Amino acid sequence: GAFQKKGHSARILSPEEAERLAKDQVLVSEFKQLKLEKEAQKNWDLFYKRNSTNFFKDRHWTTREFEELKACREFADQKLTILEAGCGVGNCLFPLLEEDLNIFAYACDFSPRAVEYVKKNALYSTERCKVFQCDLTKDDLLENIPADSVDVVMLIFVLSAIHPDKMHLVLKNIYKVLKPGKCVLFRDYGLYDHAMLRFKSGSKLGENFYVRQDGTRSYFFTEEFLSQLFEAEGYEQVVNEYVQRETVNRKEDLRVPRVFLQSKFQKP
Repeated sequence: GAFQKKGHSARILSPEEAERLAKDQVLVSEFKQLKLEKEAQKNWDLFYKRNSTNFFKDRHWTTREFEELKACREFADQKLTILEAGCGVGNCLFPLLEEDLNIFAYACDFSPRAVEYVKKNALYSTERCKVFQCDLTKDDLLENIPADSVDVVMLIFVLSAIHPDKMHLVLKNIYKVLKPGKCVLFRDYGLYDHAMLRFKSGSKLGENFYVRQDGTRSYFFTEEFLSQLFEAEGYEQVVNEYVQRETVNRKEDLRVPRVFLQSKFQKP
């Protein structure tokens, strides 16, 4: 079982959790941090090599959570052009193309291996989809997508993997291809999510920023930080809230607090 609530208040830590986080102040050395930044693409490529297409479940919740995909149409069968920035192996992309026949999707990922998996998927068709490798912090999206041509950009569990100092570059890049009046749909890890509390000491890179054992990194967003990030690049906030879920494993009597940030920002 699970319950879910949405709102603007961050999760309140238990005294034990607060104490553990307060104690964990030692940061990974600058040398190692630079190495992780340099090897970020290699680490994600190795992640997909180990897990192939089996790690993430297909995200059939996307259209349920983001009614905007339907709402942004002016009439029922209107063709939509979407960009999935950071598509991984297509866990979000393919369910969406299956559910909605009036979508053309651009999709890109940092990892060349992930892009190859997308192209090998039986559902991949160049008539409905264009996938390409891209480092969103430095490769210009305009090389693959016309300016002001995209109805919806999906940025789902992607920004958290990027160094906080470079996140604004991703938003600047996306802004160029998004049509005026259209939106970025965002979902990612929120502050004090269960995953953040599980990091062992020695994993901390900076405030709310950690490295996993495989070298991939994860940032945990606050509502304020995300607002400032988008608004500094010229977007207007439509929705920006925490989604708190408690997943209950009755067998082991475990309650796992999941916290995400789910948001919608518009290009004026």
